[in-house]
Amino acid sequence: MTLRSAPVGAAIILATTTVAAFAQAPYPVPDTRQSTCYDTDVVIDCPAPGDAFYGQDAQHQGPVPSYTANGDGTVRDDVTGLMWLQSPDLNGDGDINVADKLSYGHAMAMADQLSFAGYDDWRVPTITELYSLIDFNGMMPPENKGTDTAGLVPFIDTTYFAFGFGDTDAGERVIDAQMVSSTVYVSGTMRRNDPTVFGVNFADGRIKGYGMHPRGDDKLFYVMLVRGDTGYSVPAFTDNGDGTVTDASTGLMWEQADSGAAMSWQDALSRAERLNAEDHLGHADWRLPNVKELQGLVDYTRAPDTTGSAALDPVFAISAIINEAGQVDYPYFWSATTHANFTRFPGRYASYVSFGRAMGYMNGWTDVHGAGAQRSDPKLGDPADYPEGHGPQGDAIRILNHVRLVRDAD
Repeated sequence: MTLRSAPVGAAIILATTTVAAFAQAPYPVPDTRQSTCYDTDVVIDCPAPGDAFYGQDAQHQGPVPSYTANGDGTVRDDVTGLMWLQSPDLNGDGDINVADKLSYGHAMAMADQLSFAGYDDWRVPTITELYSLIDFNGMMPPENKGTDTAGLVPFIDTTYFAFGFGDTDAGERVIDAQMVSSTVYVSGTMRRNDPTVFGVNFADGRIKGYGMHPRGDDKLFYVMLVRGDTGYSVPAFTDNGDGTVTDASTGLMWEQADSGAAMSWQDALSRAERLNAEDHLGHADWRLPNVKELQGLVDYTRAPDTTGSAALDPVFAISAIINEAGQVDYPYFWSATTHANFTRFPGRYASYVSFGRAMGYMNGWTDVHGAGAQRSDPKLGDPADYPEGHGPQGDAIRILNHVRLVRDAD
């Protein structure tokens, strides 16, 4: 078992939300816990209003994640109310490795049969439930890390949850720590249109869709089961008739339309300040959403090739784009969350959520990770420098992405 503790740090919080606002929502989104500010490359002092890079994730604190270890192998999330298995060590041998991994199909069957800690209603979490645990004080491992995990910081609170990187003794990569959800992509991925299930990788801080055999019995994942109220990942949208949409489930209010144009990460942050100065849609406290808030907007029952739409509730308007394969598609959207990494330039990437196909270059451009994936783009640069994308699946690098602002509903 590989256990790592996340670093403890505090940012200068320049904008906060009241506890009362959180209390009004039945299912608030736990904060990402990102506590460091960045420019397009490195760590910086958190900027003041009007300064470059003001309004990023570390400067807006949502409901602070809080957990209770129950002493019986389970952990309660005090914000969402969900109860989790504490460890993916399914065989109980004290190590978290490939022997604990299951296919999607076997994970679903195991959950149906499991009785643990006095409960028999365990289930494989939805992708949004699973993503509620992600902690962006984590740092993306370097690509040349090899088999050494010393010093790496995963994207989950290891004070309460046991965690294992990939089993390098079995030939896996360090980042092969993908954790399965119950959310199956309503379309397919790769050029073969493979059946695909979404998962969270707490080693590298991403959501991706993973192709699998039609029986769901080939790709292997770590598994963290959950139980409790199923309402956390179910939005309750109201069209306010004034260009805004309120989600009564999370207590968040969103712009109904997006920015209508792609822009850099710095310009996305600046857009919120500029519109606040104009009392945009009757409010002056808009912000760029953190990545957990943004991911909560994804409607995983929708996809371009299945519903002819973005993976987004039709109460929202969304821009259309032409993607790398020449298809009508829908944009990636910037979050305020830096996707930090272990390099000389830890702040170079920021996280986005794909509401259209998550494109990649694999012998040509195709949807490699599914609408609803969360990946990251460089904050600065020229997309033309990445003609075949970046990474093992050739993730499309756009650098200029769309924006949808959020605020805390009154």
